[in-house]
Amino acid sequence: MTPVAYVDAEEVHAVLDALASVGCPAWIGGGWGVDALVGRQTRSHRDLDLLIPADREAAALRSLGLLGYEVETDWRPVRVEVVAARRGRVDLHPVTFDATGDAHQAGLDGASFRYPGEGFTTGTIAGRTVGCLSVEQQVLLHSGYAPRAVDLADLALLRQLASGAAGRPPQASGSP
Repeated sequence: MTPVAYVDAEEVHAVLDALASVGCPAWIGGGWGVDALVGRQTRSHRDLDLLIPADREAAALRSLGLLGYEVETDWRPVRVEVVAARRGRVDLHPVTFDATGDAHQAGLDGASFRYPGEGFTTGTIAGRTVGCLSVEQQVLLHSGYAPRAVDLADLALLRQLASGAAGRPPQASGSP
């Protein structure tokens, strides 16, 4: 198998465009989500983490399939990771929205994770405004596990954003 590439900003845009073409909104989490909040790429990214509406998951997978992505890890309904040689990995996290605008993601062993509506915001990747998770939501997602070096770097950036010291103030929050 051909080695999988890191996900670059151009690929982030291609994935978001493919999802938009089938009416699937997406909010970026993980490392790219931190970089969207910072407004610039700060490191290489193994994957692109996206929250998507669960009812658009099938359409999302079809549209990414047209870009050459294939399912590699299937933990549905929790997450599904797709991979494409020379393009990278996309980790889809299906969520359902309730009447208040909060999102809910299935967890392992019947657990559930709640994303409050105010945890959805916008950021910038390579000059393009994108949906992403807020500073506070990103910090929460970076807890509960032993952090790797990249996680510690992301957390340092998030702390700078929270204090307004990262060169760009945090974006105003708002539900999707």
